[in-house]
Formats: sequence, structure tokens, C-alpha cells
Amino acid sequence: MTTETPAAAAPKTETRGERTILTGKVTSAKMEKTIVVEVTRLVQHPKYHRVVRISKKFYAHDELRAAKQGDTVRIVASRPLSRLKRWRLKEVLTRNASAQ
Repeated sequence: MTTETPAAAAPKTETRGERTILTGKVTSAKMEKTIVVEVTRLVQHPKYHRVVRISKKFYAHDELRAAKQGDTVRIVASRPLSRLKRWRLKEVLTRNASAQ
């Protein structure tokens, strides 16, 4: 007789889904370790079929206070950090020239 472990007893490996990543412009960096990022996207209007710009603001956690107002940044979804913050700063893509 062979002693094989059944498939049910084998360790189960689940892959987590990828986190959502957004790119936007920093509109405010005045709070402690928090930035406000405005993400603009193009959406086709359901009735008139015109392409419309839609903007939404997201609060993101910036631990090192690396982002300044006007910078283009990439943010990634995370667990809730406060009442409004559900995003973390991943990287600063471009710097605002007038802020330096």
C-alpha cells in the first residue's frame, strides 16, 4: 500500500487580486501625512455619446510627505486608514516645477 496525502489535506494556496492603482494630480498637501489626489477620467455620456471628463478626489496616506501640491502621483488601494483615507502613495511620477 502507498501512503499518499489526499488532495484535500494539501496546503491551499490562494492568490490575492491585484490592488487598484490610480494616477492623478495632488490638489492639497497641507495635512499631516495626507494628500488629496484628483483623478480625472474620460467617460462616454450614456445618452449623448459625447466624451466627458469626470474628476474625483481621493485622500491618500503620504508617510514621508514626499508629494507636494501640483505633483503627478500614483496611489494604490489599501485598508481603511481613517474615515476618509483608503489609499496610499505609491510613487511621485512628476514634480511641479513652480513648487521647487
